[in-house]
Amino acid sequence: MTTVARFTPVENGWQLTQTVSRAGLSQDGTTVPTRMDAVLSRFPLQVRLAADGAFVKVGNAGEGLVALRAAAPAGQDLGALEAFWSPEAVEERTRREWEAKYGGLFQRNLTVGQHTWAVDRLSLPEGEIVYLLERTVTGTQLTDQGDALVLGLRCLEALPEEPPAELQEVFQDAGAPVLTPGVTCEGEQVVARGHFVPLRRTLTVRAQVAGAAWTLASQTKLEMLEEAR
Repeated sequence: MTTVARFTPVENGWQLTQTVSRAGLSQDGTTVPTRMDAVLSRFPLQVRLAADGAFVKVGNAGEGLVALRAAAPAGQDLGALEAFWSPEAVEERTRREWEAKYGGLFQRNLTVGQHTWAVDRLSLPEGEIVYLLERTVTGTQLTDQGDALVLGLRCLEALPEEPPAELQEVFQDAGAPVLTPGVTCEGEQVVARGHFVPLRRTLTVRAQVAGAAWTLASQTKLEMLEEAR
């Protein structure tokens, strides 16, 4: 899935508009089309963020159902999908996904070698993948938005026997979920330091679910950052 992000300054924060230019799942090396892809391509997500990048709210959560009904064949029963795309579900899922991507990075002077963590979930036709993502600061990079942190991404198979206090807190705050066994992932994200702006992020997650090998690759990149006037 490829997501393009546009940031516009608003009072006390940012308006983020995310559009999906390409979506799809891969099962055993073959692309699997889903109803989700059609909805995502019709639903530009608008998210209000605080000045430091913290999640505030989704501005158009109700448009998910509109996109679903436009993409579905006439007369199809949409019960489960309507629940998934309800305004409340969109709000909660977007908040969780934002925290999984960027929680632990706000207002912190992170240094090379430092770790932060997040519990994330991915929905598949056969069920849900739950994994523990570890972010490690690998260096800095000069970008058009100034100095930026570069973070390497990987999955932990399980909670360590003696986890750091921050990792333990993140895991407990997420409800201490059962992690999907055998999940692997790799990726990188780059975040501007002067004012919190995610510049780009790539992540590939591989997992076995219901006997099938799934690969979920996502890429997010900054398209435009409008300056305040």
